[in-house]
Amino acid sequence: MKKSSISARLISATQLLARTIVIACATLAFFLASDFALPQTANAYPFWAQQTAPETPREATGRIVCANCHLGAKRTEVEIPQSVKPDTVFEAVVKIPYDKTIQQVVGDGSKGSLNVGAVLMLPKGFKIAPEDRIPEEMKEKTEGLYFQPYKEGEDNVVIIGPLPGDQYQEIVFPVLSPNPKTEKGVYFGKYPVHVGGNRGRGQIYPTGGKTNNAIYNASVAGQITKIDNLGEDGYEVTIQPANGNAVVDTIPAGPEVIVSQGQEVKAGEALTNNPNVGGFGQVDGEIVLQNPDRIKGLLAFLAITMLSQTMLVLKKKQVEKVQAAEMNF
Repeated sequence: MKKSSISARLISATQLLARTIVIACATLAFFLASDFALPQTANAYPFWAQQTAPETPREATGRIVCANCHLGAKRTEVEIPQSVKPDTVFEAVVKIPYDKTIQQVVGDGSKGSLNVGAVLMLPKGFKIAPEDRIPEEMKEKTEGLYFQPYKEGEDNVVIIGPLPGDQYQEIVFPVLSPNPKTEKGVYFGKYPVHVGGNRGRGQIYPTGGKTNNAIYNASVAGQITKIDNLGEDGYEVTIQPANGNAVVDTIPAGPEVIVSQGQEVKAGEALTNNPNVGGFGQVDGEIVLQNPDRIKGLLAFLAITMLSQTMLVLKKKQVEKVQAAEMNF
């Protein structure tokens, strides 16, 4: 009885293990199948910049690294207060305008809506305000937004995205200013603010390869002898140079082929149109961390000046009355 009981338990354990393995394999197969059946949009957004420039998004030349992948130039705007008091919450609004009617090429070659993303480089000590410090009115504007630091330990450089562009052409950053009296290394004064904003997918991956949102060019000069339409896999363009073997240039789904069979092309000549409708832009601004004591001093100075001017006017009037009375006498 004991041997049969042990055997039954071993069989039961084996069946349970086998069932677990089958369920795990089925789950993995389901997710892989869903990825192939419904591929996700390949987005090149601010967090990708961390792979190419992990220390800071702004190069020594002043260019923000997003421009390395987003080759199109578009307008970006920022609205920040001229000056702020210490330990206060204010809005930094990044505007990323574009035509909402246009669509971009997504990862599988079909057309889809544009997403947006942004990088906000604040002065040292400034950071995204904690939830309990954000006013209710500002919470409504920032609901659903997730801000993250560009680099761990440096809260003054913030990135966000991708976000649906039709909803977030204006991104509100709730910023908390520092207090120089309680934070070391922070001082009152004027500081620069750097902003980068992109809309749409990039043309180059951080690894250096092209996305399907870029122009594809002929690798050699010669005559196009064949153009194969591979459907979802794009195109294969066969070029026969004057000397040597034929070269096959592969074009992913998305860009439209603008050459024809029998056409002569030069090396580097465009084989496709430019499918990119988005782009990146950056802008610089300034903000003053104002000392409240200076404001109080300025107000006191203005009050004293106005009082002095008033007293002078009154004194002048008094002198004029005395002079008039002496003349009449």
